[in-house]
Amino acid sequence: MSALLFILLQAVTADSASSADAVEREILVTASRAPVAADSIGVSATVIGEARIEALGEVQAVDLLRLIPGVSVAVSGSRGTQTQLRIRGGEANHSLVFIDGIGFNDPAAGNESRFESFSADGIGRIEVIRGPQSALWGSEALGGVIALEGPDPLRGDRLDATIEYGSRDSARAALAGTLGDARHGVTLTASHARSDGIDIVGGGAGDRDGFENTTLALRAVTRPAPDGELGIAARHIAAESEFDGFDPLSFLRADTLDRSESDTSAVRGWAALGLGPAAPWSITAEAQYLTSGNDNFLGDAPLNRTSAERFVVGGQIERRIAVAGSRHALIAATEREDENFAARDQQYFGLTDQDRSRGRTAFIGEWRAEWGRSIVTDLAVRHDDFNAFADATTIRAAATAEVVEGLHVRGSWGEGIAQPTFFDLYGFFPGSFVGNPDLAPERARGYEVGVEWRGERVVLSATGFRSALRDEIVPVFDSGTFLSSTANASGKSRRQGIELAAALAPLPGLRIDVNYTLLDADDQQVVEGLRIREVRRPRHGASLALDWETGPLLIGASFAYVGARKDADFDVFPAPSVTLGDYVLANARIACRIGDVELFARVENLLDAHYQDAFGYATPGIGGHAGVRLRLGD
Repeated sequence: MSALLFILLQAVTADSASSADAVEREILVTASRAPVAADSIGVSATVIGEARIEALGEVQAVDLLRLIPGVSVAVSGSRGTQTQLRIRGGEANHSLVFIDGIGFNDPAAGNESRFESFSADGIGRIEVIRGPQSALWGSEALGGVIALEGPDPLRGDRLDATIEYGSRDSARAALAGTLGDARHGVTLTASHARSDGIDIVGGGAGDRDGFENTTLALRAVTRPAPDGELGIAARHIAAESEFDGFDPLSFLRADTLDRSESDTSAVRGWAALGLGPAAPWSITAEAQYLTSGNDNFLGDAPLNRTSAERFVVGGQIERRIAVAGSRHALIAATEREDENFAARDQQYFGLTDQDRSRGRTAFIGEWRAEWGRSIVTDLAVRHDDFNAFADATTIRAAATAEVVEGLHVRGSWGEGIAQPTFFDLYGFFPGSFVGNPDLAPERARGYEVGVEWRGERVVLSATGFRSALRDEIVPVFDSGTFLSSTANASGKSRRQGIELAAALAPLPGLRIDVNYTLLDADDQQVVEGLRIREVRRPRHGASLALDWETGPLLIGASFAYVGARKDADFDVFPAPSVTLGDYVLANARIACRIGDVELFARVENLLDAHYQDAFGYATPGIGGHAGVRLRLGD
């Protein structure tokens, strides 16, 4: 990796007067309660833009997210099966996810996001903010925030249609249409993907475990006044996946006929006034609603179902002032969230049935200041008033300074919380897992220090981070009653590491991103007790991604290195530790444009790596795909 970085830097620093490509100055939407420039924040952030997304042509958004520093992904088998994402060694439910501003963490799935159901089709931008961000965005923003956005409806008339077919009888179709101008616009997207998959557990002798996904989305914006905006965003995801679970008698992994169906629908509406940077006041109001359902089957026999709904309403006001050469933004916001949860089962004759509800009211304040041209500070405080467990107050402080032209130093300190899941609080399995309604939210405190240099065609950054997790919710087992439950751990788990990244534009049309992450994540469940390495967190991780447009050709490629990780073998009691070997996952796509038509070929797992993200569950080998794309408009 270091040799490759040296070669790329040599290309950048060489005389290249013909290169007109510059590294773009990104605007971030989740690093603050109001959009800010990427070079004026004190926290780590990564953006994947539309050009990179189109060049790589991935099926799922998670295949793009795995290329971001500090992010690790674990897929329990083939595409469509349970997929967990962790930021900087956090838990799978410690990342807050927004899609078009809608919170997509699923209360019916343990507060995790269903990454296996997030299609990359219809996504025009990805933004990831790393580190605790609960002072801005609340629960689940303990490890970081992920924001996915659909195509911009104010970019003019466009039509984009794609069809693809490939290995394992995989088929894919996507359609996106935008109608509008710079003031009014609407975008509609639809996508469908399916595959026969692979045999996850049976070693090739069992049935294949496939998946199917259909996603529909709408995004409409109107700006009746120069500084005013009305908008609505909606999304529906219907996903089905087959997987190999556990034998009901031996409780060992087996080649079973398990499958899962999930449906998620969400809508968000907002109104804003004072959007222009020169406006002294800005005010925003919004409301959003999400409903989800997860059904599990063994063959055609239903086993159980969980469902949930979430309603959020909020408002925000911002005052912008200038004082003695400094500029300030004072933000006050409030929001109310209510969640309902239901569990139903046929497997246990209704004994796990339950209906639960909870709510919270949050108050947020943020002060952002620009002290001249070189120093920016940001302070945020949030108080969450929960009606089901202990309240929480979180703080984030960040600062960045331009030491010399292009060279920035930055640092931040923040707190994060993750509320207990409905399963943690109230259990699920009758007579064996009873839950604990006295749980407190998990809490983390962490800091980072970094340096970043921005040139015309290169951005280099280095960041060190450290955080401590306390009140971690852990499983407990009573050997006297044989009951399982949950409790807040008395120990502190630690995550620390280093992230190195480079964004390069050495040639016209060519953009390259390379990064490396060193992570040390240890779990301590009892105060002053033994620290053990967290499972499924690689100590070493790296990635390289590029997109290159030259003449009629568009080339995209990515390489993700995942170091060795610890996992547990649940086929043996008491689940001894095992090591999962390292691997490189390489994907590539090449396309040729002929007028408005694009012919393309794509290869997944180009190096045919044989690897496991979860012990005992196989993953797909090399696969090829080909297709055609029609694009009209800008």
